[in-house]
Amino acid sequence: MRIISSLESKFGRFAIPGLVQIIAILQLIVFLLLRYGPVETREGVLTALVPDSGKILSGHVWLLLSHVLVPSFSSAFACLCISSFSLWLGRVLEEAWGAFRVNLYVGWLVLSLGVWSIFFGFPLSSYWLFNTLIFAVAALIPNEEILLFFIIPLKMKWIALLDAGAMFFMFLGAPSAILLIVFANLNFLIVFGPHFVKMWLQQGKVAARRGRFESAKIPQDTFFHQCSVCKKTELDDPHLDFRVLDSGDEICSACRAARNGG
Repeated sequence: MRIISSLESKFGRFAIPGLVQIIAILQLIVFLLLRYGPVETREGVLTALVPDSGKILSGHVWLLLSHVLVPSFSSAFACLCISSFSLWLGRVLEEAWGAFRVNLYVGWLVLSLGVWSIFFGFPLSSYWLFNTLIFAVAALIPNEEILLFFIIPLKMKWIALLDAGAMFFMFLGAPSAILLIVFANLNFLIVFGPHFVKMWLQQGKVAARRGRFESAKIPQDTFFHQCSVCKKTELDDPHLDFRVLDSGDEICSACRAARNGG
């Protein structure tokens, strides 16, 4: 996009390299504090990170961003898996887009969800960032295979579909969450939506051309020559040779030989 390229040329030097990796490490630290820290520390961490419309409006603006550090996992194993996966996702995106575009992609999600939480009271955590990173990488390298939970080999496109399925069941359980689901994936739809629409339109054109080609194909049982005497065609015997008589009818080599006395 020209606008993004123009912004990158002007402000690219301010981008934070490895932003996703930094966030993943901070999420891990927050998880350890919440899991193993004293009660006072846990309460203080949650107070400092969880968005609250009253606090935001009173000047605690960092709460618009800090929600991305609130862990969405409860076990140490899940923490290790998700943190490791996030480090890899961030590295893949930065290699494909560069630091500035990754900053825009992540920053849009984090800031916009923080703003919307003021008006709708969305329960926010790091899940939504993890979700949008999975979708982005799956769109870029859908057939890349990774070891889910360090054990199960799975392609990125299937992981993204599982994630989409989880959101669908979230919607079934709480239809009011549809606004949150759509808004949390808006950055992905803006970035990749035009590409998918163009691809689907192209596939439709290809299917239409294929249909026209198939309908124009000559059926396999169509023949070009038929003997007026024995009614055989080149499909009955590919070795037959056909000639046109003065009358305009065709005769095969076998009938012609019989007529001429062998």
